[in-house]
Order: sequence, then C-alpha cells, then structure tokens
Amino acid sequence: MTAGGAHRGDPEAAGPLAGVKVVDLTINVMGPAATQILGDMGAEVIKIESPEGDPMRRLGPHTRSGMAPHFLGFNRNKRSVVLDLKHPPALEALMRLVESTDVFVHTMRFKAIERLGIGYPALRERNARLIYASATGYRKDGPHRDRPAFDDVIQGESGLAAMIGRANGEPRYVPMALADKFCGHTLASAIGMALFHRERTGQGQEVHVPMYETMVAFNLADHLWEGAFDAPELGLGYPRMFSPGRRPYAASDGYICLLAVTDDQWRRLFAAIGRPESIEDARFSTMAARTEHIDALYSLLGEALQSRTVAEWRERLDAADVPNGAMNDLAALFDDPYLRQTGFFHSYRHAAIGKVVTMGIPTDFSASPGTLRLPPPVLGQHTGDVLSAAGYSEGEIAALGHAGKTR
Repeated sequence: MTAGGAHRGDPEAAGPLAGVKVVDLTINVMGPAATQILGDMGAEVIKIESPEGDPMRRLGPHTRSGMAPHFLGFNRNKRSVVLDLKHPPALEALMRLVESTDVFVHTMRFKAIERLGIGYPALRERNARLIYASATGYRKDGPHRDRPAFDDVIQGESGLAAMIGRANGEPRYVPMALADKFCGHTLASAIGMALFHRERTGQGQEVHVPMYETMVAFNLADHLWEGAFDAPELGLGYPRMFSPGRRPYAASDGYICLLAVTDDQWRRLFAAIGRPESIEDARFSTMAARTEHIDALYSLLGEALQSRTVAEWRERLDAADVPNGAMNDLAALFDDPYLRQTGFFHSYRHAAIGKVVTMGIPTDFSASPGTLRLPPPVLGQHTGDVLSAAGYSEGEIAALGHAGKTR
C-alpha cells in the first residue's frame, strides 16, 4: 500500500469494480464500511468531508493527527476532499463531481439531504445513470424516516440485546458496532447489484438500506420459529441458541469451541469424547430430540471436555472430522499461526503517523482480485487533485477554502 494509488484509467487499478467512481458523503462506521468494501474491490472512492472531518478521526489514539484507529479501520482505498456543503460554491463542486460519478453514497437523514438539495431527483437531473445509495435508521417511506438511529439503538430495537439477555440473564449489546457493520456490508452488496442492473439496462436508480428492518430480518431468520406459521404466541427463538450450555467449553488448560449438527457428526463426536453409547440415548439420537434436550446434551459435553487440554481435544476432534477450534481473545489473533500463514495482516508505513497494520481482503476473486492501494487519507489530502481533474483552476480551488492547504 503506497501513498499513491489508482484512479480512473490507472493500470494499477484492479478488482471487479475497477473503473467505478464513487462519491462518498458518509461518516462514522456504517457508510465508511460500505465504501471501503467498494474501494477494496477497485472502485475510486472520493470521501467528501467537512472542514472538521469524519468524527471517527478523533476516536482513539492519534487523535491529533486525525488518524485514530476507528478511522483507519474503515477508510483505506479512499481519497479525501474537503468541501463545506453549507456554502453554495462547495455544493456546486459536489454536483459537478456527481456528473462523472457512478455511485453516490450518503448516510444522512433525509431532511438534511433535502435541505442541502442533494436528494435523488436533483442528482438524477445531473446524471441519469447514477446509482444513488443511502442507509438510514428506518424506511424512507415510513413514519420514522427522519428519526436518528445509531448502532446501540438498532441493536436494542431489533431484538438483539434482548436475545443476549434471554441467553445470559441480562440484556446487553454485542461488544462491537454489529448493526452498523452488517448494514454497511448490506449497502455495499446492494450497490454492487444496482451496478449490475445498470450494466444490463443502462438505468440508474436509488437504493436505500433501512437499518431497523435489515437487522430485524437478520435476527429473525433463524429465530422466527413458531412465528413462521403465524403463531408467534407459541414461541419465538431457536432453543439451541439460548441454551446456557452453548458457549466455549472449558478444557483443562483453556477453552475449545465445537459444533456438531448431523446424526453422523454427533456419533463421531460422542466417540471422540469417550461416550459412544450416548448416540443410542433417546434424548440425543435425532436432531429433533437433541433440540428438545439441548441443555442436557450441552451439559454432558461440558463435563466430558474438562478432562483434556485444548491441544489434545483438537487432535481427537480433527481425527473425528468434527468442526472445532481454540477460543482466541483479541490479542491472540495477532499471533494466530493460520492468519500469519495466510498473510491476513498487512503492515505498512503511513506518511502521517508511521507504522500501521491493516487487515487483508477476505474475499478472493480468481480473475479480478481486490487490492490495498491507498492508505486512509489525511483530511483533505486529495482536494486539489480531485477538483483539478473535475476542471477547477487553482484559483477556484483556493477560493473554496481548505483546498489550498491540501494540494
């Protein structure tokens, strides 16, 4: 990853989205997660920032440089342009960029977008082929269209925090911005599909991802249960997921994670833990019976697995072809032999802050792999270059404000 990088027509550009230009108005986590995926897949992503910059620039160490960990994690493969959209000349500069853009992305509430005059109808007038994509808390045609929504709110409203309470006795949030990140991935996927539609038809369109409905669908996919038969009063939730025994199992020197599903897998698992007769137990002999008696089943496993080390259990379970793995904490991931062997972590020197570690691109394309081309940008780093390419003179760029400091 270098300080240079790909742009439209650059032979270094690679990935399935090479040649796609994205104007990105998003901040925080959800939108930047989506646009980073697009950038990793080869798109040219132009991140439009206010003079203050994305707030995530100031979350964590290195706040003075504006390159804090949260910003680094969601903003590689992007170029930063500072435009104060409260001022008409800067707003017109944005509109001019849109004219040659394939995708426009925002995560602002609709009333703010309408106040700025950059809703889909206005941008479609400037570029009929534009994919206009957004993600907000709720459906844009519903009564909550302009309610604010952040990750914790959506985790709570969508039932996720209550599910954790049902399993562990106290409602809690998942200790990450799960709703933001999942909805960001959903937004990136929707943009890719809209681009595919445009390639077939020539038509641009508006795409919107509502966080609430997206997470409700995500959470209920395996928890609708009796609700699938329009009888939610008979019970919602897949019982196995709420068993107190569904957790990493304590071995003699750590914790091991495993899962068997089919009758054959359970037969092999019971043999591996020295309880081959358990497959004949009426409580455990079929999937339906195991679901009904899941607490007893997991209690049996928990007792048996305490007798050996994690390494011993992994050897036995591998031999039985039962999915298993040692429980890692976050620090252990940095030394995980498998991740080291596959080159998951990438270290490079960032011109503004020195040594930085980023993660690789998990998805593999045999003919058009994604690439790590651009480090996360300093605020306004590319303002001059991008506006110059859009036809602005040096004087016009300087007149827009912060651009004069960033060329």
